[in-house]
Formats: sequence, C-alpha cells, structure tokens
Amino acid sequence: MENRYKSYLFFSVSCLVVLTQLLTWVTTKQFLVFGPSDPIVAELGGEAILACSVFPAMGVENMDELRWFRDRFSEAVLVYRNQEDSKEGQILAYSQRTSLVKDQFHQGKAAVRIQNVQPSDSGIYVCHFKQGLFYEEAILELKVAAMGSVPEVHIKGPEDGGVCVVCMTSGWYPEPQVHWRDSRGENLPVFSEIHTKDAEGLFSTETSLVVRDSAVGNVTCSTFNPILGQEKSMAMFIPEPFFPQASPWKPAFFVIMTMMGLLVLGTSYLLKRVHSARLEVQLEWGKLQREKDALQKTKADALRTTSALKEELDRRKAAYSAAWRKAQLYADWCKEHFQAWTVTLDPASAHPILAISQERMSVTRKDTTMCLDDLFSVLGSEGVSSGRYYWEVKLTNMEGSKWILGVCRKGVDRKNFYFESPDRGFWTVGQSSSGYWAYIDSGRASLSIRQAPQSLGVFVDYTEGDISFYNMSDMSHIFSFHEDSFSGTLFPYFRIKSGNVSMTISSMASVSEREEGGEGEEGEQQEEGKKGEDSPFLQRARDTLLP
Repeated sequence: MENRYKSYLFFSVSCLVVLTQLLTWVTTKQFLVFGPSDPIVAELGGEAILACSVFPAMGVENMDELRWFRDRFSEAVLVYRNQEDSKEGQILAYSQRTSLVKDQFHQGKAAVRIQNVQPSDSGIYVCHFKQGLFYEEAILELKVAAMGSVPEVHIKGPEDGGVCVVCMTSGWYPEPQVHWRDSRGENLPVFSEIHTKDAEGLFSTETSLVVRDSAVGNVTCSTFNPILGQEKSMAMFIPEPFFPQASPWKPAFFVIMTMMGLLVLGTSYLLKRVHSARLEVQLEWGKLQREKDALQKTKADALRTTSALKEELDRRKAAYSAAWRKAQLYADWCKEHFQAWTVTLDPASAHPILAISQERMSVTRKDTTMCLDDLFSVLGSEGVSSGRYYWEVKLTNMEGSKWILGVCRKGVDRKNFYFESPDRGFWTVGQSSSGYWAYIDSGRASLSIRQAPQSLGVFVDYTEGDISFYNMSDMSHIFSFHEDSFSGTLFPYFRIKSGNVSMTISSMASVSEREEGGEGEEGEQQEEGKKGEDSPFLQRARDTLLP
C-alpha cells in the first residue's frame, strides 16, 4: 500500500512538471512586437503616429494591455486595458493630446496619435503588448523639428577692416546650422555666432560675417534644419562705398620707418666704431682727431637727410589732405557704377484721385479726407531695359500715411485688386500703419529702420538682376531684391494708399549742378585760405583713413 502511494505521488509530480514546461513553452512562443526601424519625424505643432505591430499577425483588441511609455513603465503616454482607455499612470502632459488608433486592430497593428507635438516630445518611446503572463516590447524614436523664420540680413557697419553683415532668425528646432555663402556658392568664414533657446524650447541665432573684399558683391545667409533637410536663406548686396578705403600713405609710412630703422642701425654701427677709435687715442691722437671730424660730418649729413625726409613727408601729407577734402566718394562711385536718372511721372498712367505736379516730379492725393485704401498708383514716363540707374524720392508728411514705391514690369495689371510681389512683376518697399515692409513673394518682410527715411534711393542693376533700396538720410541699406534676370522694361512705380504723404522725385541734373557748383566754390575758398564743410559720409571716410 505504501509503495502504491509513493508511485502515485511520483506520477502526479511528473505530470505537474510536464504541464508547467508545456505552459511555459506555449506562453513564450506566442508573438513578437515590432516598431518602425527609422526614427519618426514630426513637425512642431503637428501630430505624430507611434505605430507597433505583432508577428504573427493577430487581432490585438482582446489583449490584456497595450501600453506606450518613455523612461519609466509606470509613467505612461497611453494605456489600453480591458478593451478601453485607462488614465491610470498616464503622464499629465499627454492626457489631452493622445488617442489610440484602432482601425487596424484586426491586422495586429496599434498606434498612438500625439497631437500638438512639442519639443519635449522628442526622444525614445517603448510600446508594450501583454497577453496573459506573456508580453513583448519594441522601441521607437520620435524626432521633433520646426522650420523658423526667414533670415533677416542687414549691414551693421565697419568692422575689422571690412563690412560687418549680421543675420538673425528665430523659431527653429532643433538648433539649426547657419552658413554664409558668396555669389559663387562658396562658404565664407563666420565672424561670430550666438545661439539662444526660449521658454518654448525653440532656438534663435545671430551670426555675423566680416567682408573685406569689395568684389564679393552679394552674400547669402542660409539656415538649415538637419532633421527636415530644409533651409531658408536671404541674400544681401553690399555696395562698394560701404567698404573702408585703403590709404596709399600706409605703404609709404612702412617704407620710411624701414629706412629710419636702417639709419639708426647705421648710426649705431658708426658709434661703435667711435668707441673703438677712442681706445686707440693714446697711440694715435692725430689719427683719432681726423676720424672724429669725419664722424661728425657723417652725423651732420644723416641729420640733414632725416630732416629733409621729414619735411617731404609733411609736404606730401598736406597735399594728400587737401586733395582728400575735395573728394566726393559716394558721388564718384555712383557716376562710375550707376547712372543718375531724372524720372518724370506719366499722367496718363495715374489714378484720377492722384494730383500730379505741373513739372511731373511730385504726386499727392487730391482728397485726403476720404477714408479710402484703393489702388491709387502712377508710373514713370520712361523705363529701364538695360544698364545701371538710380534715382531719389523725397518723402514728406509721412505720419499716419500708407505708401509704396519701387519698380514694376511693363504691362502689369494695376486696374483690378492686386498685391505687389516679384512674381507679379513688382519690386517694392513701403510704409503701413504697423511699420515699414518689403513686399516679397511669400507676403511681406518687416524692415528694421533706424531713422525714418526723408529721402529714399532706388538702385536698379538690370544686368545683374538686382534692385536695392537705401535710406539716403543716414546712408543705410534698407532691402535688396535679387533675380536671375529681368524680362521686359522696368518702370518707376509710386502708390499712395492713404494719408497726406507727398512723393517728390529729386532732379538728378540739379543734384549734379549743385555738386559742380560746390566744387567751384570750394576751390575759391581754398585760394582764400578757407575750409569748406565735408558731407557726413566723406567726413566718416576721412576720419577712418587719416590720423
């Protein structure tokens, strides 16, 4: 009886072990969980889909638990348990932004949709599928990216022997890569670079470039997002007058200093010989006396030579200073590179509400009391189809006014409602109630104006496809348009949307006569021993170059 009981007990234990091993084998071979092999990329503010699937394919709607979590299992992004969403253990930041995608449950696929993606959502996620005692997991990676603003480029001023150009942009994620390129597409070295991060986790950058070669012409600032593989760029044309002018006296100064050094070395050598001669004075007094006389003569000749060189240097400095005071750097540069053009208005192209002056050089609104904001524009009587030209427009009574000026292509539609932009044949800047703007293809770009422009210069380089605007009040650059080429004739364009503003075209012929008259008067004043006043631009250039 006892042996029979032992046999029965041994048989029961063996069956239990076999059943346990069988259950373990069955539960450990049910399914595998897979996620995407590549990182998931989502734009800031958009939505991200974190999808996982089981193999072999089976329905997952009846699984005990589907869970997506990040660093800790207990801190979940989303939990699906007992065929319903569960808020237990869910991170508060995801409670209102996540939902479960169930439309492919029958195919063994489940996903979490994250809405209004934030920078903090970037990182590693784990999806956890559990059935009974068995579970499997897969790892996913989410990368968040955001394209920031179009770079704003402006000329800061002279810096380290060249012109400092600054590029600013904001709203990027992750930290962008900033590059400067010349007109040939070659990279230029960055002078300084500052990256900042705001409270929302977005990056802003401010980089500067020092251009020392005036032949560079155009420079482009490009901001690149390494995750999206996209970039935004803005080009800037740097006119030659903004570069510091090299002084021809600097090489002469170094040559003279070299000669003075050689003269000092020669004098030292002669003094050494005098010292040696004094040691022999006891033996040959007469010979020493003759050598001493010769040495004094040599020193006298050296002093006379030094004095003559100093007088010649002072004379040449005085002559150079007088010639420099008469120089008109900006006017000479304009005459050499751009042709001054006297623009007159075409009354036939003017809106009836606009008043054109008798000499066709000024335009205002006839009735400024009417609250209208219509297409009140007028064109110049002649257009540009080749070469380089510029003209100036004086602006008065700008307060509370809205205006736009620049150039437009011949034949553009000005009768129906339209917006000025390069793709419609307009290259313009202007003033609205919210500030100054450049009207580009994507809308308009805000302009940083240090001083309200009383006179605005328009520079048209038809050959190079460049149109630049300058504030002639403080000689600062406002904005530049760059095209591969122009087609058709470009006409001066003036539009008064509202207000009392008056646009008056400066006569280029009158400006030239005043410059010539000023040179004649200055010559007479120099003969009488008087000094005339220099222009602010010439004064800054002279202060930079002359000691």
